[in-house]
Amino acid sequence: MTDDHGRPMRADARRNRARVLHAAEVVLARDGLEAPMNTIAREAGVGVGTIYRQFPTKETLYQAIVAARQRRMIDEATALATADDPGAALFGYFVRVIDEARTKKTFAEALADAGIDIEAGSDDIHAEMLRANETLLTRARRAGAVRDDLTMPELMALLTGASLAAQHGGWDDGLRDRTLAIIFDGMRPHH
Repeated sequence: MTDDHGRPMRADARRNRARVLHAAEVVLARDGLEAPMNTIAREAGVGVGTIYRQFPTKETLYQAIVAARQRRMIDEATALATADDPGAALFGYFVRVIDEARTKKTFAEALADAGIDIEAGSDDIHAEMLRANETLLTRARRAGAVRDDLTMPELMALLTGASLAAQHGGWDDGLRDRTLAIIFDGMRPHH
């Protein structure tokens, strides 16, 4: 990780950044977007100046939170890419994406309502996410866990559609489980 000048961040700066991002997620979930930076700083155990050095505006902090969430999903997909059971890895990751969509709904809607562009600068992250998803799909296909004709565009359509439904459809755990069972049945090979 580098600072604004392209230099590697010091270890303490990386730790502070991680603490600020975690605290910001907690505070914003609890208090909403109007929460003052002082509250986030207090929750993180840092001075407010520490936050402003890394995140000059609330918008840059919010974008960093979204990027950190996406990074966690990429890291999870990358770790699953070496799992012993490629089918379980793909289906488990699919469930994880849906659960993340359910929990991030309120935050994403609040940012959109405030006119904050959470997609700014995220092309690299999206490309990396697609590569990680493609690796999971390719391994599951080779293992015979999913249909041979299941393509990336179809997988992404299923993931996107299910994520949007989870965000806006008032899903409870029962509806989630039934819907995913139907989707997964369609993804599996039919012999």
